[in-house]
Amino acid sequence: MLEEVRITGLGVINDALLELSPGFTALTGETGAGKTMVVTGLGLLFGGRADPSRVRPDAQRASVEGRLRTDPRGKVAQQVEEAGGDLDEDGTLVLTRTVSGEGRSRAFAGGRSVPVSLLTYLADDLVAVHGQSDQQQLLKPGRQRESLDKYAGGVLAEVLADYQRAYGRHRAVRDELTTLTTEARARAAEAEELRAGLTDIEKLNPVAGEEAALRAEEDKLSNADELNAAATTAHEALLGDPTAGTDGADAVTLLGHARRALDAVRRHDTEIDGVAERLSEAAYLISEVAGELATYIQSIDADPARLAAVQERRAVLGRIIRLYGPGGVNARVNGAPVTLEAPPAGSAAPSEADDWSATGEAVPAAGDAAPTAERDDIAYVLAWARLAAVRVSELDNDDETIAELTAAEAELSAQVTEMAGRLSRLRAEAGERFAADVTAELTALAMPHARISVVLTPLSEPGPHGIDDVEIRLASNPGAPALPLHKGASGGELSRVMLAIEVVFAGADPVPTFVFDEVDAGVGGKAAVEIGRRLAMLARLAQVIVVTHLPQVAAFADNHLVVAKSSDGLITSTSVLRLDHEGRVRELSRMLAGLEESEFGQAHAAELLAMAADQASRP
Repeated sequence: MLEEVRITGLGVINDALLELSPGFTALTGETGAGKTMVVTGLGLLFGGRADPSRVRPDAQRASVEGRLRTDPRGKVAQQVEEAGGDLDEDGTLVLTRTVSGEGRSRAFAGGRSVPVSLLTYLADDLVAVHGQSDQQQLLKPGRQRESLDKYAGGVLAEVLADYQRAYGRHRAVRDELTTLTTEARARAAEAEELRAGLTDIEKLNPVAGEEAALRAEEDKLSNADELNAAATTAHEALLGDPTAGTDGADAVTLLGHARRALDAVRRHDTEIDGVAERLSEAAYLISEVAGELATYIQSIDADPARLAAVQERRAVLGRIIRLYGPGGVNARVNGAPVTLEAPPAGSAAPSEADDWSATGEAVPAAGDAAPTAERDDIAYVLAWARLAAVRVSELDNDDETIAELTAAEAELSAQVTEMAGRLSRLRAEAGERFAADVTAELTALAMPHARISVVLTPLSEPGPHGIDDVEIRLASNPGAPALPLHKGASGGELSRVMLAIEVVFAGADPVPTFVFDEVDAGVGGKAAVEIGRRLAMLARLAQVIVVTHLPQVAAFADNHLVVAKSSDGLITSTSVLRLDHEGRVRELSRMLAGLEESEFGQAHAAELLAMAADQASRP
């Protein structure tokens, strides 16, 4: 149950502390004092929508902190601990919700920041908050179905969960079957286009890294004469020109002269001896380089035929790269771009001829130098081909897949129909009990002739919640037809129907705390007394907090809080006060006669309190 709630910066509330107790707590006050803001705060605390316009103009944020006690070994405690929060040993839990003026919202449970959705989830086991809008929500058919299903309990909930899983599988299979059958022509065209691309690639038989190698070869062949001339000049500089017939000033000859000069005196100085050795090494190295240049000169030669072949090969490779390479016209398979993060699922391992890495670079053979960080477009083309082959296989199996899906759809359809029938039977049985229980509650709420009925109308086909349209109907008087709630119930009657349903829920699936805002709207006189009495009975099973404007209802409360408004001329603030017996008499007098100090009003208030105490004590 809730033990304490502190609200700051929300609406007219600057800082208010609600000290709550077990039983029935009434919350009263002048119109506009901020009673509804208390309910709004409780709604925020349990995951309600954050409205930044509710933040006070003089506050940076609105904050609601609730201290409650729950079973330290129960479901709520387990959920909080799984989220990283802590409870005290006695089960005390602190929940907090803040909302900034910019709309930023934060939630805390047990001292740990948590998603707001966790507060909503916890609320299912902690509190039922009913604001003034919930009566209108009850008029919606979907909410009426939810109410009946909640009343029906665990058995129906299990069947509904099984049904929804089967329904989801059936929808998925049916949608896939519809896609296959309605898009058969488009899928055939897709397969044909992919086959054409695969044929082009197969004819060319490209190899990862090939385009880069061809580009380098084309550059070499295009500049063969220049490369030959440069290598020849370098060779002659090192060894001289053998065709000249004269001793030239080449590097090897000059090094020989230098070495011989040092050889003549090296015995006299070890330092000269070391220099002479290095000259010998230099001469050997230059001779080796000259030999490599000679080999290169013999290999380099302008070859127009080979150059033309290389350029032609690059042209055809460029065409498939433009089509199937990165950013290519046809570079998507089944609508998705090709990536090189890993080989496509289900494809064969790449061969030595088309190895490729995650970056699209050719994988070097053992002993080769590592390639530069350069994108290999052919690797993308090969990856596209792998994915395209898998996709073509899928498309070619459409007929077989359609047959399998048709059989699966029929089987799942039968399952869904059978389970929908079970749901309908359970709802029909629960509907009779629900109608009887709510009717009995309405009798206790000064509607002795009212009758509630639950009507199930079959839908044209199963939906996500079954095959039933659920409608709660009310016959207010004997002989009157049972009409939908939005047609058959006045505002006061709808308030009592809402309360009756909640009382029935309290017996079927109780929560520790109920919060009602203006549940007595449109009600007065004897009906108001009966609502107060019934709320007092509900408070024997759970904590009940009621915002009310009726003294007949407030008189039944075990605890009475009043919301008081004050103003300094600039800012209006609200505080919450707990009333003793004398304070309750004055507050009820105000509610009855508009005057706290009226002797007549106070006498009537005292009489009302005595009557309520007497009726509340009855079984």
